[in-house]
Amino acid sequence: MDLTGLLPAAGRGRRTVLLAVVVGSAVGLAVAAFERLVVSGILSRLFRAPLAVQATAPLVGLGLTALVLRVLASGASPSTADEYIKNFHERDRRLDLHPVFGRVAASVLTLGSGCAMGLEGPSVYMGSAIGSAVQARTARWFSREDAKALLVAGAAAGVAAIFKAPATGALFALEVPFQADLARRMLLPALFAASMSYLTFVAINGTTPLFPVAGSPALDFKDLASAVAIGLLAGLAARLFACAVRAAKRLSTTAHPIARILGAGIVLAAVILASKALTGDTLALGPGYRTITWAIEPRHAVGEVIGLLVLRGLATTTAVAGGGAGGLFIPLVIEGALLGRAVGGAVGTPGSSLFPVLGVAAFLGAGYRVPLAAVMFVAESTGKPAFVVPGLIAAAASQLTMGSRSVSTYQQARRAGHLEQRLDLPLASLVRTDAATVPPDATLSDLFTHHMLGVRLLSVPVVDRATYLGTIDLHDVAAIDQTTWDETLVCDVMKTDRPVADLGWTIGQALAALERADSDRLVVIDNDDYIGVVTIGEILKLDEILNTIGTAAGPISDRRTDA
Repeated sequence: MDLTGLLPAAGRGRRTVLLAVVVGSAVGLAVAAFERLVVSGILSRLFRAPLAVQATAPLVGLGLTALVLRVLASGASPSTADEYIKNFHERDRRLDLHPVFGRVAASVLTLGSGCAMGLEGPSVYMGSAIGSAVQARTARWFSREDAKALLVAGAAAGVAAIFKAPATGALFALEVPFQADLARRMLLPALFAASMSYLTFVAINGTTPLFPVAGSPALDFKDLASAVAIGLLAGLAARLFACAVRAAKRLSTTAHPIARILGAGIVLAAVILASKALTGDTLALGPGYRTITWAIEPRHAVGEVIGLLVLRGLATTTAVAGGGAGGLFIPLVIEGALLGRAVGGAVGTPGSSLFPVLGVAAFLGAGYRVPLAAVMFVAESTGKPAFVVPGLIAAAASQLTMGSRSVSTYQQARRAGHLEQRLDLPLASLVRTDAATVPPDATLSDLFTHHMLGVRLLSVPVVDRATYLGTIDLHDVAAIDQTTWDETLVCDVMKTDRPVADLGWTIGQALAALERADSDRLVVIDNDDYIGVVTIGEILKLDEILNTIGTAAGPISDRRTDA
């Protein structure tokens, strides 16, 4: 058996794993520093501050966040984890590294001021940025199919570190790009990066479980039935939460900055004061880790728990609408824990830790469409494997009522097939820039002799220097009396209403335009400048070329463009 064809791929696999270990270690250090700064350095002081300071801190934080994004991130959006998902699907683009420092600084201000968002969003973003940067330096070692390997590994490392949950990190990074599928060929890099990131993080910040839960449930049929009920209810609630988050994201980009910051600051202050009045503590302030401990305590009435669930959801969506930079993973966890606790109280078992855990698995699994990562998160964060089976049931049931919603803007339903992937490629990869053109002052005789008769073209673009003016076809020329061809200019006959393609289109968009025009070629322009033409023949040849590249053992060059 000839194994020579496997050796280059095996070598690339070892190099990828080695680079994933490097990425994981770097991400672990970065996330540990970020967590120390936000939680130990800023939030711990805010929680001890007077109530007036706590209530007004989010307003100040959102204002500073907007300023930092404008100045240090060149006006970039506040999105963090969404940037990972977005870039994962941009096959020929690397993650734009220019706004990374500004976005991370903005996240420190948002989270440090007590906005109800999570630290995992910036952690995923930092991890994917580090992974993408390392892969850009070592692009020659990767095939086209592995172009996002270290991006995924970095994202997995970010989640693994901030939650002290390496398996959760790997599963989340693989699950979250799709609603009903998994990323391919990236499991080993994700696992190695997540493991190294976890080891690095806990060496600095310790191994204390994120959500210590006492006891172990003695499962019976009633508990398993409750898991189904909580899952279905959590799916509906997560669906509403996802719709609210999507609306808040739209508002953050359409509302005037001053109006949205002031409005969000006022609403957040009111929510924080309301949570103080309801629970005796400002539990609507900050990421919400304290809320888990509060929810598990059996002495709180169901009405209090439901009230805090509503306030925490309002606090998170308001922070998003105000332009806050943070994650949504932990807000989903908090909402799930409160929902589960409310159900437990309603059925007469307020002291059971099972119901909050089931709520976490179901709400998180539905909101981000990551049921496997949600179940693994429950197992790792609680340290109780007995919760896995009911958690899995709850997470699976929540998918039934979640529909097609998600808190992420850029998730795709499933992994695209080969044809879909090709149609999503940029049109620039197919443009023929050497295609013949004709100047507008050429005669029809010259056009026919040199282009239509000599090169056998049925359609020729009319270009004046670099500016596209129109197109002239053979049937346009044939309609003119041949005795006048020597005096008739191309510009007098050309058509200016023929469809053209923009350089920024995908191949799929160009193919649709060719079909509508019933033509075999399409002029490609950039603004009004002529770039070239794309033909049906080039699209058909691309399929053969990409199949060759996809199965070849050799590395590809770095095709980086600015994101």
